[in-house]
Amino acid sequence: MRAIIYCRVSTEKESQTTSLIRQREELEELAKKHGFEIIKVIEERHSGYDVERDGIIEALTLFQEGKGDVLLVQDDTRLGRGNSKVALMHELKKAGAKVYTLNEQGELYLSESDTMVLNILAAVEEYQRQIVRFKIKRGMKRAVENGYKPELNLKNRTSGGRDKKEVPIEDIIRLRAKKLTFYDIALTLRGLGYDVSKATVHRRYQEHMKEQEENEKMDIEIE
Repeated sequence: MRAIIYCRVSTEKESQTTSLIRQREELEELAKKHGFEIIKVIEERHSGYDVERDGIIEALTLFQEGKGDVLLVQDDTRLGRGNSKVALMHELKKAGAKVYTLNEQGELYLSESDTMVLNILAAVEEYQRQIVRFKIKRGMKRAVENGYKPELNLKNRTSGGRDKKEVPIEDIIRLRAKKLTFYDIALTLRGLGYDVSKATVHRRYQEHMKEQEENEKMDIEIE
């Protein structure tokens, strides 16, 4: 497996430099023991209570991109403290990453309370996804009831079934003309495969209207 070593101390004190060196050396031995391939070593000096740590965010990003399999740390406190640690463990679990520690010389053992909290977080996120799906369906239904024909959007998909990333301004104008809000338009387009937000829809609509006004002014000047 591909391993990322993460070493952390909480202060900038020079005396903690030896701790970083020790953590790295011991974690390299742990990787060797389990036959892991070390692809990245990350060291940082930052409080474990802080979520905004560049080093741990870099590690998490690598896991989310599928470039690593296991995170090696001295112990679970190196991940973070309090809510920060729980949040990070949740994100690592979602990314499919395992955590190995020096203390356990293997995979991190989660207490019953930690497991319960992580399960609750997963359930909450699932409910949030279901709510978004419901809103998309509701927005699509409302658009269809107002005369919108989603089948006309099939031309916006590639032959491999993959959705294009551009925002369909023609559909935005048509849906807006049917009195849909920018929020409902965004939900409708997301149901059609376009990853757009309300803000993006509003911005593109305003840009289009401004362009139309400028074109009309040019036509008047020419006449």
